[in-house]
Amino acid sequence: MNRDMSSAVDPANIVLNTIRRPVVMVDADGLISFANAEAEDFFRSSAAVLAKTSLAKLIPFGSPLLTLVDQVRERNAPVNEYRVDVSSPRLGLEKLVDVYVAPVPEISGSVVVMLQERSMADKIERQMTHRSAARSVTGLAAMLAHEIKNPLSGIRGAAQLLETAVSDEDRSLTRLITEETDRIVSLVDRMEVFSDERPIERQPVNIHVVFDRVKAIAANGFARRIKINEIYDPSLPPVYANRDQLVQIFLNLVKNAAEAIGNDPQGEITLTTAFRPGIRVMAPGSRDRVSLPLEFCVIDNGPGVSEDILPILFDPFITTKINGSGLGLALVAKLVGEHGGVIECDSTPRGTSFRILMPAWKDDHPRQSFSDGNQAQ
Repeated sequence: MNRDMSSAVDPANIVLNTIRRPVVMVDADGLISFANAEAEDFFRSSAAVLAKTSLAKLIPFGSPLLTLVDQVRERNAPVNEYRVDVSSPRLGLEKLVDVYVAPVPEISGSVVVMLQERSMADKIERQMTHRSAARSVTGLAAMLAHEIKNPLSGIRGAAQLLETAVSDEDRSLTRLITEETDRIVSLVDRMEVFSDERPIERQPVNIHVVFDRVKAIAANGFARRIKINEIYDPSLPPVYANRDQLVQIFLNLVKNAAEAIGNDPQGEITLTTAFRPGIRVMAPGSRDRVSLPLEFCVIDNGPGVSEDILPILFDPFITTKINGSGLGLALVAKLVGEHGGVIECDSTPRGTSFRILMPAWKDDHPRQSFSDGNQAQ
């Protein structure tokens, strides 16, 4: 169904209706003459209602957005503005948007307004913070491996020698020293993963093969009593990634979901894949913007994540588990970031959704050689 205000159907309208951001055209009198599909959702009105409605009636009184529209008309030049407040009972509380307003040369006095909700922009900014936090752990891991593991090896060896010379009553103490030393070494080994700065070997990977592998491991282990649903887009192009690291990423997320559900007999985990064009981020180490059209989600219906923890969920050493190290999600954020992707978490008391956006395979990507276990599917 065409959402244009007119009855005409043309490629431009089709393209505008596929853009994942609200776009409206405002005429010289301030009335909306076009609204795309996302604009209908944003303003919570149908195209028929928006037709010939004044933009001023949809935006809170005194909003800078109306001033920007007037500036563009006067200067006949586009304007960008960030973090514009359009909060209202109609649009929602704490509603911040980035605004792009441009004149329409072919129609005198008309301007096009494109909005981007800050929720997505803020999540991408937080992802950059997650990458920075992971880099700080990289230096810490390298230091720990060098300064701690060697002395621990000596402590463990001394404890083993003492075990043969002490009485039966004291032997339990030497065993405690050995076990605690092994536990610390295991933690340091986990942190050493952060210090691995080798380039990632990537090639086209079928994400559904990865999900099948993760589901098989989960269903035969930690999630054997939990129903796992699949909502897949079968036409999805390959993801440009390292297959083994994708398995590691999603296995970690599914395990977290299973632990959140616990023994709830109604617990479910849902794996989804979809194509979501429109998200572009700055590639690490360059000024190029990379498209991230592939969306992969791990969703559970557990009790959700505390609001206090949610903003720092991917920071190292953040955990709500009694015996957790707080490194699992930090490692996930590191691996996703090294792939040029973005991970975000949305949570309510009814469940949690981890959403990963990643680049698709293109013919101009270099094809890299893998071992037999890493061949693209």
